[in-house]
Amino acid sequence: MIQCIAIDDEPLALQVIQQFVDRTVGIELAATFTDALSAAAYLKENNVDLLLLDIQMPDVNGLQFYQDLQDKIPVIFTTAFSQYAVDGFNLNALDYLIKPYEFERFEKAIQKAKDFIEYKQNKELSDGFLFVKYNYQWNKIFFKDIELIEALDDYIKIYVPGKPMLIHMSMKAVQEKLPSQKFIRVHRSFIVPIDLVTSWNKISINIGNKTVPVSYTYQKTVQEILSQKMDSSQ
Repeated sequence: MIQCIAIDDEPLALQVIQQFVDRTVGIELAATFTDALSAAAYLKENNVDLLLLDIQMPDVNGLQFYQDLQDKIPVIFTTAFSQYAVDGFNLNALDYLIKPYEFERFEKAIQKAKDFIEYKQNKELSDGFLFVKYNYQWNKIFFKDIELIEALDDYIKIYVPGKPMLIHMSMKAVQEKLPSQKFIRVHRSFIVPIDLVTSWNKISINIGNKTVPVSYTYQKTVQEILSQKMDSSQ
């Protein structure tokens, strides 16, 4: 599910975007903003896959707002002024919607965004890493360095050599970014790297000096996967 936010100083324009998102499969509007400063503060604390960004706003020009972003999140510009199109594409925008636009045009732009985001995610998987936002910047984490992932309320803690990284992300979101042949969910609060499992039983798994509980929901799957792993290594 693509998480997006919309920034537009016109409340009516945001209502249209909300209605169109509600009609589109595979995308969720996490938040809307009528001013860029509030949106910038939100982006510092939350992971977002896509921006729907107006250009003509009173506090800051949308093009300048995007240029100033440290993390270049995929963006679709929305505006009533076609003369900004070249500037938008020079910033590597995925698409450019001229107001007023119909649902079919919106849907086409979102499909383009889906294709790009899926390509990017697949590339991360094939290259053996993922990107997460930590300390207000994007960090590359190699799968081979992940020792354990633990859920803590609205955050997850990714254990890597050195200091664990506390990330504002759900377990579901991070699980979707991990290759299933390398990682397994064993509890609502834990994901473990299969290759680091040293021993296990029905209710727990040992990874080095850490013992992780296995909840009833995942017991059958865990036993099957780890047993197959053991058989293949013999």
